[in-house]
Amino acid sequence: MFDHLLSMSDDIGLFEHAELAVARPEHGYCTDDMARLLVVISRESEPDRPVRELARTAIKFLAGAQRVDGKIRNRRSARGRWSGGHSVDDCWGRSLWAFGTAARLAPEEWMRQSCLAYFGHGIQQRSPSPRAMAFAALGAVDVATAHPTHRGARLLLNDAVTTIGRPASNRDWPWPEERLAYANAALAEALMAAGDLLGRPEVTGDGITMLRWLLDRETVGSHLSPTPVDGAGPADTPPAFDQQPIEVAAMADACHRAYLVTDDAEWLRGIEMAAEWFAGDNDAGIAMWDSETGGGYDGLHTSGPNMNQGAESTLALVSVRQHARHLVTTNGHARASSLFA
Repeated sequence: MFDHLLSMSDDIGLFEHAELAVARPEHGYCTDDMARLLVVISRESEPDRPVRELARTAIKFLAGAQRVDGKIRNRRSARGRWSGGHSVDDCWGRSLWAFGTAARLAPEEWMRQSCLAYFGHGIQQRSPSPRAMAFAALGAVDVATAHPTHRGARLLLNDAVTTIGRPASNRDWPWPEERLAYANAALAEALMAAGDLLGRPEVTGDGITMLRWLLDRETVGSHLSPTPVDGAGPADTPPAFDQQPIEVAAMADACHRAYLVTDDAEWLRGIEMAAEWFAGDNDAGIAMWDSETGGGYDGLHTSGPNMNQGAESTLALVSVRQHARHLVTTNGHARASSLFA
């Protein structure tokens, strides 16, 4: 499952872009991808040695991106030089997601302890961005689960709930934003997870309401039709393109979370649809991954996929495959077992 990611990596990090399946070092690395990488590796119960080494590389990269006050840089060249300032943008939120998930699930004790410390630095900050706060909240849930007395994680969760906001009163458009943007399902997931952990059922309910509406809106016929890269407003109707794998992965994550907090098997269908989207049950009727390399294609257009297999798309594929595998091992979904054969 990690072969393409290993081929895209060196001792500094995971290259952001690829031409077809070949890494393009001239475009360097980004913290967003390294955070996503650490999340999916941490979810593996028994990663082999090369994948463990990749986790070490990710932790080192993320630690180097973080300033002592918790702010984060996002861009690094192939020569190892950082560029741009430190911020509390998405890269900050995703780094906290990664540090938090690794603090709970990373395969080695030193990784868990180190990531818990870096998470502690990061939560000194807050972001005005609902998505950055949602990403950070997902890491905080893992920290608070592993360390129930971690006050900083709980404080961040409460702040994230406030920043994300409640569903709008308009039944036709209950989303708390005027337009859908990117990684939309992460907002709903963060509310569900935070509400469940904090014992705030109204917050969990808000997240479920948002996710149910989003999944309904992004379902065309019986398949997933995610919000395109330019977003969508009330007047827009699916299908629309360019569709990004990150949307599909966010939906699978959120449906998995909904299943965990509700024990309602209806949410498993959302995970299946995400896996089926990669397998070819999508608006173009074509597979969105390369079975030979294990790479995910960078976007779905009316004419078919962008055949480049960059880091973000492949990480989205790996994340969805992890959820599909979980369906097979815990729920016996035969369909999920054949999606990536």
